[in-house]
Amino acid sequence: MSSGETIAPALIEYTVRRSQRARRVHVRVGAGGVEVVLPQRAAEREAAAAVRELGPWIDRRLRERRAAAEAVLARGDCVPYLGRMLHVRREPGRTRVHRRGDLLLAPAGSPLLGALERWYRRAARVEIEPRLRRACAVAGSDYTTLTIRGQRTRWASCSRAGAMSFNWRLLMAPEPVLDYVVWHEVCHLDVMDHSPRFWTLLESRCPDFRTHAAWLRRHGPELVLSAEAPV
Repeated sequence: MSSGETIAPALIEYTVRRSQRARRVHVRVGAGGVEVVLPQRAAEREAAAAVRELGPWIDRRLRERRAAAEAVLARGDCVPYLGRMLHVRREPGRTRVHRRGDLLLAPAGSPLLGALERWYRRAARVEIEPRLRRACAVAGSDYTTLTIRGQRTRWASCSRAGAMSFNWRLLMAPEPVLDYVVWHEVCHLDVMDHSPRFWTLLESRCPDFRTHAAWLRRHGPELVLSAEAPV
């Protein structure tokens, strides 16, 4: 099937999973395909009804996933890093990934994706922490802790206590996009919700935030290490 071909709702394949925690029907499009989560007592026909109702959205998400997978495959032996492409070369005897200019030297005897993710996680703290400190200094605020994670549904978060969490995959985005996400979370130190006051504050501190947010919405599914990774 071509990336531009539309799937009729009746032809969409999906799996059903029942959950004791679910209070309503959820449809998810992930690495394993389309999954419908049903509450324990929901009728099976509710899954089919949800797929029919959300057919256009499901089709769009499936096409986005195919396009993202093609973009990741097109990178070949390279991975993105803050707007640059780093070539990955495996070397015997190495125990961890090491960067040398635009070259990433990776262990030859261990799973590559795991080694690369560990490197990105280490690099994320190095890149994000000083940005966060500078933004807080400008804003006249402060955070309490910084955690680097691999969230599947969030790029970053800020708790009411000032605890910051950032997704390591942000390092696969261009540098201005990372800076925008940092500013987004720093603004949450002053305004926790997404009210008009929040967006006004964010625009005053990051005037081009809409451009960077749009880039992240469009290209976020491509910020993975392999075409099979969850997006």
